[in-house]
Amino acid sequence: MAAATRVPLYTPLGLLAELTHRCPLGCPYCSNPLALERREDELDTATWARVFGEAAALGMLQVHLSGGEPGARRDLVEIAAAAHRAGLYTNLITSAVGITADTLQQLADAGLDHVQISIQDSAPGSADRIAGYDGAFARKQALAAAVVALKIPLTVNVVVHRANIDRIADMVALALKLGGSRVEIAHVQYYGWALRNRAALMPSAEQVARAAAAVDALRKRHHGEIVIDAVVPDYYARLPKPCVGGWGRRSLNVTPSGKVLPCHAAESIPGLEFWSVREHSLGDIWKSSPAFNAFRGTAWMQEPCKSCARRELDFGGCRCQAFALTGDARATDPVCHLAPRHADVAALAAAHDDGPYAYRRM
Repeated sequence: MAAATRVPLYTPLGLLAELTHRCPLGCPYCSNPLALERREDELDTATWARVFGEAAALGMLQVHLSGGEPGARRDLVEIAAAAHRAGLYTNLITSAVGITADTLQQLADAGLDHVQISIQDSAPGSADRIAGYDGAFARKQALAAAVVALKIPLTVNVVVHRANIDRIADMVALALKLGGSRVEIAHVQYYGWALRNRAALMPSAEQVARAAAAVDALRKRHHGEIVIDAVVPDYYARLPKPCVGGWGRRSLNVTPSGKVLPCHAAESIPGLEFWSVREHSLGDIWKSSPAFNAFRGTAWMQEPCKSCARRELDFGGCRCQAFALTGDARATDPVCHLAPRHADVAALAAAHDDGPYAYRRM
């Protein structure tokens, strides 16, 4: 794919470090790729430490230690310590299954700044069914208590879909009970495993409207107690969101094997060339990687994006979603009401299937 005309190079703010694709949970909405990377292909501790140093040198401020489940890495404490030594704000994104209280204490001693724990539902049975793991809900409660006891800031991440969207108030109440300072009500993004399960996960328009009203009421009720982050789900939006703040503008993602991506789903777009930290420095990749330059700026845009007044605000929306829904990564994100294929989004949002989930498995 041809690179865009040279555009201003911005300083990246955050690094998503996918330490592993191994995970005990089988969440059907996981945004990891269907072809999960193997343990034997994962970067070693020293390479991650080098990457963190290069990230700091680029001007990055924070790193999100993610997966998969980062607790599957036996060297997680050493990796977190390396990020801390590099001067990065370290956030652990965890399912809570695989992180013991002892490991958490070691992570705290290593300089861990923040923990994000995902919950699947407010009802234990439903939560475990969605996660595909018996006992996951109890493990999450236990780790959240340990995080709060260590005075580490806690965010509770709630991935919302048809099976749990009507219990948003209960899930916010759970986040408060767990001691969270922030709760993210994150509607499913349909990439990876979530795309495979789209019809089983998609909420109805009525559910989305009720959820939006519930969030407004909850923000007023709990103002000053907890921060509630929520946005309209893509398939029910009128305007697209800027792809990770704009492709190759503010963030990057390093996969377990070392490939560097402009966003976590970028590998779904064929024809992009992804450079690896095994062969290139992070700075070189950020500046010169063909994948990062493919959709920087606006020169690549088609109409109606090319002449749209919002082209520097939303950058045509999500490139991965555009490809998934139209087969053309340069197309206007069909979420946009001006997109030629916008009607397709409404049709997909109305397609529901109550069959079993295809659970995420290695």
